[in-house]
Amino acid sequence: MSVGLTEALERDSALNLDQAAVGCNFQVTSLKGPACRQLREIGFCEEMRVRKIADGRTLLCAVCGTRLALSRTLAKQVRVTPV
Repeated sequence: MSVGLTEALERDSALNLDQAAVGCNFQVTSLKGPACRQLREIGFCEEMRVRKIADGRTLLCAVCGTRLALSRTLAKQVRVTPV
């Protein structure tokens, strides 16, 4: 498969973390938004693997053995792809 096609397929399968299914594993592809600087400061960055644990007013994710709660607004700024 060509590199261009692979990148296109990854973009098509990317979704915001707030849209992702609970119980599934994802890889962060991009962080875009005003609060993403704070996520990077705590080590949450591109290529990181996350598992979405719960979905409600806040989302609960497992990241590197730690649980992290994110607001729905912040989760919309995190793009992920299934792994």
